[in-house]
Amino acid sequence: MHVVNPQLRQQMQDASWIRRMFETGLELKQRIGAENVFDFSLGNPDVPPPAGAADVLRKIAERAVKPLGLGYCPNAGLPSARAVLARKIAREQAVPVEARHVLLTCGAAGGLVTFFRTVLEAGDEVLCPAPYFPEYGAYAGHFGGVLRTVPAKAPAFDLDVPALEAAIGPRTRVVVVNSPNNPAGTVYDAASLRALGDVLARKNAGRERPIFLVSDEPYRALAYDGATVPAVLPVSPFAVVVGSFSKSLSLAGERVGYLAPNPAMPEVQLLVDALTMTNRTLGFVNAPVVGQQLVEELVDASVDVAIYDRRRQAMAAALRRAGIEFAMPRGAFYFFPKAPGGDDKRFVDLLLEENVLAVPGRGFGFAGHFRLTFCVDEKTIARSAPGFERAAAKAR
Repeated sequence: MHVVNPQLRQQMQDASWIRRMFETGLELKQRIGAENVFDFSLGNPDVPPPAGAADVLRKIAERAVKPLGLGYCPNAGLPSARAVLARKIAREQAVPVEARHVLLTCGAAGGLVTFFRTVLEAGDEVLCPAPYFPEYGAYAGHFGGVLRTVPAKAPAFDLDVPALEAAIGPRTRVVVVNSPNNPAGTVYDAASLRALGDVLARKNAGRERPIFLVSDEPYRALAYDGATVPAVLPVSPFAVVVGSFSKSLSLAGERVGYLAPNPAMPEVQLLVDALTMTNRTLGFVNAPVVGQQLVEELVDASVDVAIYDRRRQAMAAALRRAGIEFAMPRGAFYFFPKAPGGDDKRFVDLLLEENVLAVPGRGFGFAGHFRLTFCVDEKTIARSAPGFERAAAKAR
């Protein structure tokens, strides 16, 4: 008897390493106590939302008791929220984005799924650099898309534009870049993005179905050491930006994201209208109204990035103490170090013996490394340092 789609059954068998390690951590915490487990497996933003969030929630609560206070809203989002967000995106991307170009989505993930459903046909390819967020494959695969990856340039995981160009074929439909990157923390430089835009301009010349450049940037607000996250919309008329407020405002559970194409794209309004219909027919209907109202009021606020930066420095110190090689992340809240001994799965198992939870790099399409999240308390990071040392010594 088959009650589950075979493709989904395979996805379940190949379940995300992130979730696997998270669930292992839950079991371990129940057995030995949460204070004795050093869990760096899941990127769950724990820095409190901006100070004004509570006041905004009180105002929303007052409006909520009125008729339709929490009712359906237009599928593309609250008009006032779209207008506020359009102004923010226009500043960040240096292009004249208007409210009609912006679609509010159920997180960046909902934005990507909506976009893939709108533009992909069975057999189309989605190309991205590795390491990459592993659910890209599932998002594209839901609609017959195929994920293809190209290794980034070690040791800092920068874009390898010539390799990406060589990987583009007749069925390539979307190129996805994720900057700041999960899992590597890399911020792609402006010159590499412009070069990628030039590649797509050449490839799109005379092409009936253009290749889109999608910038997945939910970590845009989390950049360190003066790093600037470059604008992507100007590098291609077929560029689309996808983002969320899960990290910048610590609203991960509210599921509010956005999607905005370059206004210079041919038939841009047709695309936005199609995305809006797809957002509805996929069952998202509209992004959560409470979250939209929070975003509208707090759009220019941010969590205290300095807290993440202190944790970044603490994690770097722990890794250096253990003699583990890494590239210092310039954004997001992840490290992607080399696995001592070269086998990422074995080293993660050695860390687990020390009650330290990490995720093997093979789960992100890049074996030989492992991912650590530093959205945990500094004291926890400091207390984990001896475990890293012991695991590294065993691996060697």
